[in-house]
Amino acid sequence: MIDPKKPDTVAARAGGGFDAGSGGVVPPLQPSTTFVRDADYNLVAPENSYGRDNNDQVRLAEEILTNLEGGEDSLLFSSGMAAISTLIGTLDRGETLLLQKGIYWGTTHWVRGFCEKREIRLVEVDTSNSDELAAAIGSEKPRMVFVETPSNPWLRTTNIRHAADCCKKAGSLLVVDATAATPVLMQPLALGADIVMHSATKAINGHSDVLAGCLTTGNKTSPIWLAVQEARHGAGAILSAYAAWLLIRGMRTLPLRVRQMSSNAMSVAQYLGDHEAIEAVWYPGLENDPGHDVAKSQMPNGFGYLLSFLAKGGKEPALTFCRHLTGIHRATSLGGTESLVEHRHTVEGHLTGCPDNLIRMSVGIEDVDDLIGELEAALSKV
Repeated sequence: MIDPKKPDTVAARAGGGFDAGSGGVVPPLQPSTTFVRDADYNLVAPENSYGRDNNDQVRLAEEILTNLEGGEDSLLFSSGMAAISTLIGTLDRGETLLLQKGIYWGTTHWVRGFCEKREIRLVEVDTSNSDELAAAIGSEKPRMVFVETPSNPWLRTTNIRHAADCCKKAGSLLVVDATAATPVLMQPLALGADIVMHSATKAINGHSDVLAGCLTTGNKTSPIWLAVQEARHGAGAILSAYAAWLLIRGMRTLPLRVRQMSSNAMSVAQYLGDHEAIEAVWYPGLENDPGHDVAKSQMPNGFGYLLSFLAKGGKEPALTFCRHLTGIHRATSLGGTESLVEHRHTVEGHLTGCPDNLIRMSVGIEDVDDLIGELEAALSKV
């Protein structure tokens, strides 16, 4: 008998969901925001009262994600930032948050503003440096440690096992943003993390048509998880039924997509690493990457779909390269079936110090020879 816990089976079968009414193999969509009661005012469907917390599609998507992560419970939100802000919003005045340096700018920007307003002590650390991380956790004793691995756009790798050990000694909660890895490639909870976060907008959905965020816990009765549940209910940062239905559809091919994207990304990284017009490539799958050994240990099935590279000569060669791409789109975001590139300095460099020759690439599921051919054609114009 096939083990129903294996990711490919859980994803392909949509967690066992189907339409019990019609017998359809696709889980149905119920867009209603409210649900009827009988003459005695009992709910006809006891689990459904009002759409903010009660929706069959959202519950099914959460169940699938919980199984993929090997957790105890998951909560979906209207975006990745809604998930992050809800979680970090549970911190109280006077507590300390340790945040990884050089992660997604949207997270860093929001956290800095929130901590200043809430009078929460914020400590920013390069968590890919194990000694620096251990020293900071040991001295600061933070309430929460938030890391992103692999990080965006620097592709730095944080040793989750090491971070978890340090947090356990200090009594800190470890949160891992694993968006660039997905549950297919990395299991942060099994490595010791307390909560794993994903921008499900990215590869989990995989079709660039859903905004969603997810939190999964290894302990659904912990005080912070109960606080997150209460905050989501009160603030209403819930995913819509239609978005959850699309997310379920996307997850049915998640393992297949991620494996192809990771394979393509490795080939692209190796190609770029040997190209005379490229100064450096950042990708944890490359053996010369500083985080390769750690990434190989905690991402045994592949190194993800995200990479960054530096064009020789500065900003103008980087923009010239992007300008001559004909099929790979110039667009923000990542994790879709289509490959995307972004000149990060144009978008955020004045805020983050991102090099003006850095190009971030989200590698899709296209034929890898087509991808490399297009990259070669664009690089020939530099």
